[in-house]
Amino acid sequence: MSKALRCALLAAIGLQLGACGMFSKDDEALKPAELVDVDAKIKIQRLWSDKLGADAEFLRLALRPAGDGKRIYAASSDGKVSAYDPESGKRLWRVKLDLKLTAGVGVGQGILVVVAANGNVIALGVDDGAEKWRTEIKGESLAVPAIGEGNVIVQSVDNRVRALGVFDGRERWTVIQSMPALTMRGSASPIIVGKNVIAGFDNGRLVAIDIASGDTAWEALLAPPSGRSDLERLSDIDGELAAVGQDIYAAGYHGRLASLAAESGQILWAVEISSYEGLSADWNEVYTVQDEGVLLALSRKTGAESWRQDILLRREPGLPVPFLTTIVTGDYEGYLHFFSNVDGDYLARIRQGGAAITSVPVVVGERLYVQSDSGELAAYGIKAPEKPKKSRDAVVGDDTPGEGA
Repeated sequence: MSKALRCALLAAIGLQLGACGMFSKDDEALKPAELVDVDAKIKIQRLWSDKLGADAEFLRLALRPAGDGKRIYAASSDGKVSAYDPESGKRLWRVKLDLKLTAGVGVGQGILVVVAANGNVIALGVDDGAEKWRTEIKGESLAVPAIGEGNVIVQSVDNRVRALGVFDGRERWTVIQSMPALTMRGSASPIIVGKNVIAGFDNGRLVAIDIASGDTAWEALLAPPSGRSDLERLSDIDGELAAVGQDIYAAGYHGRLASLAAESGQILWAVEISSYEGLSADWNEVYTVQDEGVLLALSRKTGAESWRQDILLRREPGLPVPFLTTIVTGDYEGYLHFFSNVDGDYLARIRQGGAAITSVPVVVGERLYVQSDSGELAAYGIKAPEKPKKSRDAVVGDDTPGEGA
């Protein structure tokens, strides 16, 4: 995240505009890294695209596509929710909600869920978009809802996590954490691991909540706030969480990136890395982006650094996510950058459009789905290399070994 954007986010939660003066003129003069020529080693193919609705630039909303194996669903900031055939990109249905949306889409158990700026949580049927229910939570949400075990889990910016019934939207339980004096704008999207909901809070705590009862199973302080000023003591867990098997991964702002045991919350390893975007993971590595745009890969088992890539410095790259054998991230000019998941080698680049890509790309099967801040949804694939043609001089079926074989 750039210094300017960080300043804007802090202003949005109550800081005076003059707070930007805390950063030096040298910092403000730093420009985004220029794009370099790429000797493409893989072929990225844009498969289809569609305009979802109005743009959401500079809003930092939690709107991103989701899939259930049959369809891809996506929502725009002006209340349009659509379903697509993942192969052809054909729009299967669209509904227009008379609401400004801030979070979604969450999909599961036959419904999809979006959250509006006025605090309404709306559930639609996956087959036709028909509204099933809506519930007012009286709070803003900037986190994608999680669905599982008969519950819709919604986290709001006031440090509350709620469970709503899948079938009727009735509130079943609420968990509240204390709010620090100053926080970043945003919330980590809760995830479901086994029978627990894992949620990160603005006070730097990661909490496991029994999804059936709402009881706290365990609580871990990812990084104690430190520093004299409220700004220095920011320790929000606002970025993406990840889980692989029985290991949970989380990162805090001005804090640590850590691996925790899902059953107990015990910290297995931790490294001093500050990340607003959070992290992603595959079976081997954990991936994150530092505040100035450095991409990092860490060993999932030990936290040791595997590689780093600084070619996108100050280009405001979003969270890098695993896609087949690559890691992909979007930037503030609408470019998608692809790197090797083995060593961070720059493999390819493609531009979706002129608008920033702040939404986390979503991988479903062997396809990548990206929603830009202009409200465009696009699907991508990696084109398999062409097989070399046989020479006309080759003798088909002649497998007689030559001399010396």
